[in-house]
Amino acid sequence: MRAFIFPGQGSQAVGMGKALADASAAARAVFQEVDDALGQNLFRLMTEGPEDALTLTENAQPAIMANAIATLRVLEEEGGIRLADKTDFVAGHSLGEYSALCAAGALDLATTARLLRLRGQAMQAAVPVGVGGMAALLGADLDKAQAIADAAAEGEVCCVANDNDPSQVVISGHKAAVERAVPLAKEMGAKRAILLPVSAPFHCPLMQPAADAMATALADVALRAPLVPLYANVTAAPVADADAIRALLVEQVTGLVRWRESVQAMAVAGVEHFVEFGGKVLGPMVKRSATGEVETTSIITMDDIEALAKTL
Repeated sequence: MRAFIFPGQGSQAVGMGKALADASAAARAVFQEVDDALGQNLFRLMTEGPEDALTLTENAQPAIMANAIATLRVLEEEGGIRLADKTDFVAGHSLGEYSALCAAGALDLATTARLLRLRGQAMQAAVPVGVGGMAALLGADLDKAQAIADAAAEGEVCCVANDNDPSQVVISGHKAAVERAVPLAKEMGAKRAILLPVSAPFHCPLMQPAADAMATALADVALRAPLVPLYANVTAAPVADADAIRALLVEQVTGLVRWRESVQAMAVAGVEHFVEFGGKVLGPMVKRSATGEVETTSIITMDDIEALAKTL
């Protein structure tokens, strides 16, 4: 069995998508459709920068999605492949969940781009710059990370945001609380704690205004059942009902990204091959999380796409 997976924020880089667009009309069509949907030249920003503008949440989120979907569309159109015939599940890390739903036909491309632009703007607006923060705890599992977050909170918000793999958990909340967690982490047995260069504290209760904004936006969106089930971030379980997915996307804004558990659940369900589109961030997490032997493939370039097409 196989799962197609899609990366989250942090996988953006100036130059992304350029070689693919140069080589494929299918990729160019994706980038043009996203530009048209957003009313901006996002593709130029992706390929030329500046980096600080691309890194802005409202730009990074649709850019990462567009790049991932472009790689998939090239595979489908030039390889003559249908997603529903070649994968059993889809999943994505945080914003990657929207990419996964677009890939599986639950959301059209233009709608996905507009939702991610709104999601990025709403997440940024939810908490004033400088009030929130995030930190990666290395060498800490979920239980240890939760204990560190609880100890650092001191009446403020500090909670686990991303359970990425058995050795990497991200915490999020008020900046002062997250900063208190850094020295505490080492005292409590983590190998390292690193403050992350983010503009907002994602996946924690401080994001509630953004969740409310997404609830309003998603209520008016045509969301169909995906061609294959989605492993949802907040449940680490498969879901195929459109209304259930809509609710989970809202919950995801403030909820824990249960990526480690999602990978383990997919492996238990029989997934042996994880294919990451548009990035190479999730593959190592998958390898560290899966209890058995699994294969991971990263699809970024035309060569990657051609090699994959021969094996599917």
